[in-house]
Amino acid sequence: MTDALTGAADVAPRPPGGAGSGEPDTAELHLLCRELAEAARVVGEAARHTSGLALGARAPLRGRRALLGALTARDGFGWGPRGRGLAGALWLTGVLTGRESLAVSLAVAGLRTRIRAAAVRHPELLTDPGTVRVLQAVAQDRQVEAVRAFRDIIGGRGAERAFALLAPVFADILAWNALTDENPLNDGAGWQIATGTTLTGAEPLLGIGARVWALLDGGPGRAEPAPPDPELLARLDDSGTITGCLHNIHALGTGGTLLVQQVRGPDGADRHVVHLAGMGRGIRHESPQDLLGAVHAVARPSTPYSRAVTRALRSCTPTGAELALVGHSLGGITAMNLAADPDFCTLFRVRHVVAVGSPVDGKRPADPRTRVFSLVNEHDVVPSLEGRSAVSAYALPEQFTEFTWTDDTHSFPLCHAAERYAHNLRHEAADAGARVDAELAPFRGRVTGTRLFTLYDR
Repeated sequence: MTDALTGAADVAPRPPGGAGSGEPDTAELHLLCRELAEAARVVGEAARHTSGLALGARAPLRGRRALLGALTARDGFGWGPRGRGLAGALWLTGVLTGRESLAVSLAVAGLRTRIRAAAVRHPELLTDPGTVRVLQAVAQDRQVEAVRAFRDIIGGRGAERAFALLAPVFADILAWNALTDENPLNDGAGWQIATGTTLTGAEPLLGIGARVWALLDGGPGRAEPAPPDPELLARLDDSGTITGCLHNIHALGTGGTLLVQQVRGPDGADRHVVHLAGMGRGIRHESPQDLLGAVHAVARPSTPYSRAVTRALRSCTPTGAELALVGHSLGGITAMNLAADPDFCTLFRVRHVVAVGSPVDGKRPADPRTRVFSLVNEHDVVPSLEGRSAVSAYALPEQFTEFTWTDDTHSFPLCHAAERYAHNLRHEAADAGARVDAELAPFRGRVTGTRLFTLYDR
């Protein structure tokens, strides 16, 4: 068939391993992704500069006409006005009328190539009739048809299969749609994903800005010591392993409970392991672990959840204490938000962050000595919501170690659950679990103190 991603004849992905395998193809495609993204960025900046000259008062009239022609010609910048004032108004006109610029065309080509690269590892992206229909609808700027195709996958195989099927390229599809639809609000988010930059301005679906989420989720955050729960305490794991931490996070639930374990390490020093659970059900409730808080946490470092955790730790942990922050889903995002906060890192020494099933790749720890581990099931859609997928063409900084794998569930949200990740780390990704356990060795020993807190939005 004709490849909806590249416009060229489709070539079936080759099996990995050995000569003629898919591995060199992936490397070459990833290089092409990065080159197209850089070309899009350079062309976009050139269009912005040209817009300033063409619409400014200093350029001669004849020169302005020539520049305007280059900005709007198909064999020039396409519909390329960029900037403020009149340039911004012309750009908006192009978005509303579906006129695409050369920069956007290059960015979209990069996104298509990313999807083609992901299909080397996940061939179902280009062979499954449902996903092909979604991709072709997006390619033809038929957003309603793309939504209908996705709903048909849900109707035929369930939401669990639909999200897992598209998880490796979910953010790329959202960015592709954002850059080619008639909604001007989500273009910035689509551009950030397409060019490999951190997604901070807005979400890519509707384009609701981070400031709006911050305004809606503006609680100060509060932590109250929780009364001892003998049943919960009896279920807690004190092994200090990553699977033990995930068992504890599962036991805590998502209703706003924080666990801090004080551990006497092999060297006799006391350290603290902070367990951060993920998002609960509901858009907004008294716990900061709601949908509103999750969207806010992806874009901004300071949230009611992070502020509540800081207050809890200040009440039970000495200044300068060494911390390992272990979080699942929203808990992993919050762990990275705390590690990225210079004020928090002045109070405590964050030695390790372990983010499980979390979109954290665009965040950076304030202390260069902090080690970050990101653990991702490739069929889990949540880690890609910051714009970088588990099969990304972009490498992470040296402070990060990322482990990715697939399991046989191919079902979301089952593959996102904390207990499923624990299962993966015992079986499908045992080597990753062993590596993380080795890094956490200083935080493994006799548990000398257990503190539970209830977290509140306000």
